[in-house]
Amino acid sequence: MLNCSRSYDYGQLSEEGFYDLPHGMLATVVTHLEMRNRPPEKERIGNTGIQIEHSPQISVDDYRAIYRQVGEDWLWFLRMAMSDQQLTDTIHHYLVDVFRLLVDGKAAGLLELDFRANGECEIAFFGLSEDHTGRGLGSWLMSEAIEIAWSQSIARLWLHTCTFDHPGALAFYQKHGFFPFKQEIELVKDPRLDGTLPKHAAKHIPMIAKPTGWPIQSGEHCAAT
Repeated sequence: MLNCSRSYDYGQLSEEGFYDLPHGMLATVVTHLEMRNRPPEKERIGNTGIQIEHSPQISVDDYRAIYRQVGEDWLWFLRMAMSDQQLTDTIHHYLVDVFRLLVDGKAAGLLELDFRANGECEIAFFGLSEDHTGRGLGSWLMSEAIEIAWSQSIARLWLHTCTFDHPGALAFYQKHGFFPFKQEIELVKDPRLDGTLPKHAAKHIPMIAKPTGWPIQSGEHCAAT
């Protein structure tokens, strides 16, 4: 008979090496970037059929629809897990601005600016639906975001991205004038396991089933004969 047990103590991850994740958890490296000076204003080129729509009273259903349309492939789930009241309190806050990118009148992207911290703005969410990438719309929307944010009295504009995101996201933000200043490792529960997101979401991130006969939680034991 073989008896085995395993516990997990991540501490501050101060030692090099590999660390097992408990079942149902995912790990991602988060990079924070900032812009501390307003960039020179660029010539704003008009695009036929393309506009940015300020949506201060967007409904919960409409918000979730564009959030999922843009973010499902990249495992955006935080707002999907909120109750209707929690989401309403956030997106209708007077210091939070929600915008939709419209292409020929249809929603194609999401921009959310959060001014709740004094003197700064966070680009809380930014992205395009998959069928509108690769057309220069991301750069157009980011230019709009930067201009809108710096039109307010702020000293800092910041955002973060992670290794769940599009592989070109970090380089895209740096290209537009953001500088990395901090990295973190974030552990999250896989939102596909409890139905917050569908199981086909974020196909580039493996969804690992619970292993048979191997302990995956602190204090669990397994036995084999």
